[in-house]
Amino acid sequence: MGSAGECVDGSRRGVELLRRVLAGSQVDPDRAETTWLGPGGTDPEPGDHASGDPARGDLAPDDPLRHVVRIPPRPGRTADWPSWTPPELRAAWAGRGIERPWAHQADGAELVRSGADVVVATGTASGKSLVYQLPVLAGLVEDPRATALYLAPTKALAADQLRALDGVAPAGIRPAAFDGDTPMEEREWIRRHCRWMFSNPDMLHRSLLPRHRRWSTFLRRLQFVVVDECHTYRGVFGSHVALLLRRLLRVAARYGARPTIVLASATVARPAEFASRLTGRDVVALTEDGSPHAGRTVAFWEPPLLTEITGDNGAPVRRSAGGEAARMLADLVLEEARTLAFVRSRRAAELTALGARRQVADVAPELADRVAAYRGGYLPEERRALEAALMSGELLGVATTNALELGVDISGLDAVVLAGFPGTRSSFWQQAGRAGRAADEALVVLVARDDPLDTYLVHHPQTLIGAPVESCVLNPVNPYVLAPQLACAAAELPLTTVDAEEVFGGQPAVEVLDELVADGVLRRRPHGWFWPDTGDAPAAQVDLRGSGLGQVAVVEAATARMLGTVDGGAAPGTVHPGAVYLHRGESYVVDELDLDGGVALVHPEDPDWRTEAQSVSDVTVLEVLEARRHGPVHVCFGRTTVTSQVVAYRRRTPDGTVLDQTALDLPAQSLDTRSVWYTIDPDALAAAGIDDARLPGALHAAEHAAIGLLPLFAICDRWDIGGLSTALHPDTGLPTVFVHDGHPGGAGLAERGHAVLARWLAATRAAVRDCECRTGCPSCVQSPKCGNGNNPLDKAGAVQVLDLVLGALAEGGDDAR
Repeated sequence: MGSAGECVDGSRRGVELLRRVLAGSQVDPDRAETTWLGPGGTDPEPGDHASGDPARGDLAPDDPLRHVVRIPPRPGRTADWPSWTPPELRAAWAGRGIERPWAHQADGAELVRSGADVVVATGTASGKSLVYQLPVLAGLVEDPRATALYLAPTKALAADQLRALDGVAPAGIRPAAFDGDTPMEEREWIRRHCRWMFSNPDMLHRSLLPRHRRWSTFLRRLQFVVVDECHTYRGVFGSHVALLLRRLLRVAARYGARPTIVLASATVARPAEFASRLTGRDVVALTEDGSPHAGRTVAFWEPPLLTEITGDNGAPVRRSAGGEAARMLADLVLEEARTLAFVRSRRAAELTALGARRQVADVAPELADRVAAYRGGYLPEERRALEAALMSGELLGVATTNALELGVDISGLDAVVLAGFPGTRSSFWQQAGRAGRAADEALVVLVARDDPLDTYLVHHPQTLIGAPVESCVLNPVNPYVLAPQLACAAAELPLTTVDAEEVFGGQPAVEVLDELVADGVLRRRPHGWFWPDTGDAPAAQVDLRGSGLGQVAVVEAATARMLGTVDGGAAPGTVHPGAVYLHRGESYVVDELDLDGGVALVHPEDPDWRTEAQSVSDVTVLEVLEARRHGPVHVCFGRTTVTSQVVAYRRRTPDGTVLDQTALDLPAQSLDTRSVWYTIDPDALAAAGIDDARLPGALHAAEHAAIGLLPLFAICDRWDIGGLSTALHPDTGLPTVFVHDGHPGGAGLAERGHAVLARWLAATRAAVRDCECRTGCPSCVQSPKCGNGNNPLDKAGAVQVLDLVLGALAEGGDDAR
């Protein structure tokens, strides 16, 4: 790659802002002038065995700037409106400044018009909405009796999309919102007259489908179903929604309708495969993006290790991402660059804004009041005032949680700083996309947290810049999800053998139905399975967003006000006594957890520390579903029982210092789930130089790092998965490393790990190897939830174990590419 000055875009705004940030960190500002990676670069693919980066040269261990990427602006490609576009729609969009659609919008609309089921998986702010708005509105204009259904994961997003039709939808379309806030008198009007209904999966599940006979006219005329932000339907929630969509399509078919499905997704790996699994239909993916793209300089920043603070077992810790973000925010405000800093919590937003304001006041007091914090829970008028202040330049710097990631019309800023990877590639670009205008290049800085995934990303930026590697996973045949969904389906319409075989998953569905009959939930008749006419619809008792282990209510003790609920399986780790609980940006501390009663009592408190639960677990193998041997390494995927227990929690300050550890007396929980695991022959370990004394620490470190890196390939949080490593497991008789799903029946995470094992473990090895600590730290092999106090851990041994496993996989033809 050439220097940044060779970029076709004449603007150097992003580079100049990066020079200011570098100067504020006492790093040579000229470092901003070198582009180490960019479109067409030769860096290795994620999980590649190549090491180093020949274009970078050697970096000092304490040099925080790991990579700079210069992304040139991309012009848009327009197309003609499809010939079937109604004139009134062309005029309406022209009134909004849309004279011609982008090429991918026209292509997608044509596909939908042809009757194909389509998933639109293009970049942030690429105009995905028009891909479904155009064919849906045209279809409703042509057939004045036709109806359409829009589904969004949140009420707020559905409301935003409904507002987007103001002044566009022709008379007679009558779009309307149908959600939990819709008054009862309006619901009746919507049922009788609305032709495009904007709703969410929960209302479809609890209200429309159980009363589908009252909605028969709407369902009989249903031509389109739009599933927006479909990448959010993953894991257990996604598995429920997959079966909910099958229920909807089955009921619609009963009334003679076969609607076309249009899905909108962030850029993920294999979107057609995911959308097909979500809907049960063959879906075509539209991934070519014709929209314009502002130029950006993207910097990957790894805070240096501190010498004055140590963590577990004397391990070094890094300067906090929030502290780095506060300093960068101050530097950028001093340049009068409009900047957003994304942080993880409301308290972090307040601390970041306060720190930046103090630093600005020391240099330019007149700018200090132009820095603010932003959190969720603001009133609509407060949100609009913030938008206006940022867009006008009245506010220059804002520290915010992801409340500003979606649903707020702020773009064209000068810079965005992300204090830690936000969890998914789509969220990264959603946040980064707030910066950049057509004429001026913008700056985006990703500041790594003390976490293996962040470590990997700042050393391998092509993972974020190049083709997506993360994939949405779900498991529609999970018996813990199938059972309640099949009960709901049978209550809507009796289930036939054809339904079980062709709609709901085949043999797994039949087995679950037979269990429901044995338990007295359903009745078996010659023509299928029936719900007993008890007058109670099962949908009211089925939580789409839960794991099947029930809910724990979080209640403020002094007022008896219920703040929210926590999934029963997650409660010991999140609302244990002493835990800090956040609700809409407000902090509470848990006084008591009653798992039998399903309640956690809390009091309001805003401590200057956070809590981390530590747990121990054991894994029993129930059934091996897939297995393959690669010389000394045996790889398996199967059903397991995981017994886990939260045994303690720690309090940490924002800079990572451990204040104390408190023991907990909570019951163990058993979970039937799915796991991926590998075993290694002891002779191979000995030949690799790993003796019996080092083996437990080497396996333990490899397990921790692998858990931290799986979210790179399967969209999830590291708290959604767990693991176990042992030098001798009773079910395998060998040294074994397990990584398991944290949800009953499995959410597809372990299955995805098994499918991409070589790439996953190669990325794991790279993250451990790239971390410059000597013996292990939170950025590579230490885990915040380890119940064994991160002991023993052998960082060098983990690299040797991963080398051995990857070598065996490569010899067997399963390499990291």
